[in-house]
Amino acid sequence: MKNISKVLKTALLGACIGFIGTDAFGAGTVTGSVDAPFPKYKKDTVVYIKVPGPVKPGKGAIDQKNLVFVPHVLAVPTGTSVDFKNNDKVNHNIFSADACKKFNLGTYNPGQSKAIVFDKPCVVNLLCNVHSEMSAYVVAVASNYFAVTGADGKFTISGVPAGTYEVGVWNEKLKAPKTTVTVKDGQPASVTIALAK
Repeated sequence: MKNISKVLKTALLGACIGFIGTDAFGAGTVTGSVDAPFPKYKKDTVVYIKVPGPVKPGKGAIDQKNLVFVPHVLAVPTGTSVDFKNNDKVNHNIFSADACKKFNLGTYNPGQSKAIVFDKPCVVNLLCNVHSEMSAYVVAVASNYFAVTGADGKFTISGVPAGTYEVGVWNEKLKAPKTTVTVKDGQPASVTIALAK
């Protein structure tokens, strides 16, 4: 009887753990699209869900190849350390003059990498002192639920807790109206964002 009881307890515990690990237990997926007056502005829009609570830092990277920052827009949760790599054939310098995150990494050689921690919400325009035509952005958001749109303007954000939240949007050229989304347990939610000047 004791052995049967142990087997039953183990089975029930495993079932509970499996249930908690699924989207059916208080989390959902937000999908959507960004519309813009000009199709080229659909790409590289940051969309994030403003879920209250602590934010878990991550790891990010921006590379430099053929005199271009790759990617052009990087979204990260606050507290994230971003590696700035130089995989180009020439020296580069990365700096930001933005008040929320001023820094200058100096000039460094091909094959080298330097890191910066983005410790608060901020949109940081990256520039290169050596090549004035280079530009990119790090968008640090106080959320772990975010995405950067592709060329079609579509995005998917998974694992969002159930609730109604404001949707944050950043675009290099355009603005977005105030938008909210309601996420229900284990169910998909959809939102369309219309960008304008």
